[in-house]
Amino acid sequence: MPSEPDARTEAGKTRNRLVLVTGPSGAGRSTAIRALEDMGYEAIDNMPLSLLPRLLEAPKSDKPLALGVDARNRDFSTNALIEMIDRSDWHPGQPLQVLYLDCRAEILQRRFSETRRRHPLAPDESAEAGIAREFDLLAPVRVRADLLIDTSDMTPHDLRAELGRWYGPGDAESLAVSVHSFSYKRGLPRGLDMVFDCRFLRNPYWQPDLRALDGRVPQVAAHIAGDPLFAEFRQRVTEIVELLLPAYETEGKAYLSIGFGCTGGQHRSVAMAETLGATLAKDGWQVSIRHRELERRSGAEAPGPARDV
Repeated sequence: MPSEPDARTEAGKTRNRLVLVTGPSGAGRSTAIRALEDMGYEAIDNMPLSLLPRLLEAPKSDKPLALGVDARNRDFSTNALIEMIDRSDWHPGQPLQVLYLDCRAEILQRRFSETRRRHPLAPDESAEAGIAREFDLLAPVRVRADLLIDTSDMTPHDLRAELGRWYGPGDAESLAVSVHSFSYKRGLPRGLDMVFDCRFLRNPYWQPDLRALDGRVPQVAAHIAGDPLFAEFRQRVTEIVELLLPAYETEGKAYLSIGFGCTGGQHRSVAMAETLGATLAKDGWQVSIRHRELERRSGAEAPGPARDV
């Protein structure tokens, strides 16, 4: 656990960032590049891979740098991009961070249909064929991402807000933690590093006066905390996370995503995400909380895609 979070935060503010933004066509890369540019980054989009080494080996700028790369460039090569990502000799003190913008295939198909655009990797075929081709090309890059953001259910405004939380001015560049709640019925959110199953805990759904509420409400949280296993579960989860966070930070990891799942993603997982998020924030970590299922409602409960703690 960090003993001097203020000193750690101040040190992070002085470091320049070097962010490579990639992902499938239609997932929001151009929006992300523009958002980073608005935050003060020197932003370059669609630069040929053959020119990237010359750019990165040039004298370091005082401004953080954001580079957009996608598979439609004429000299794009998965192997060449992987080799560039895996290099460790760019600028001392300025490691390359990979931001991967992901999106479900059916959402990408809908976006291409709505804009009447042809897919750049399948100009004479269906968008579905191009999407599948691009997924295959980028699969090795996706697994090397430092931060993966699934834009499937995001508006451009949501994406800009999410990027602002991770890359905004004054943000510490030490390890940033995002804590998610979700429903197993809809599958795991993409990009999670650790997942904890809360379905064994007492379920407020079966209490008529609690069913319509969620895990952020004190009555619901108290009901869940009354489960005989809750206190030990919370303690052990907190202990393992507090054990691992400094180790991940020492290893150089920039982002860590932790997920809590339950049946509906409304009560137990929400309560645990709130509990852990508050504990880590109190310890001095940079934390944001996201409740996926609550965000899918009308929007009244959750004003944005994530919340800083």
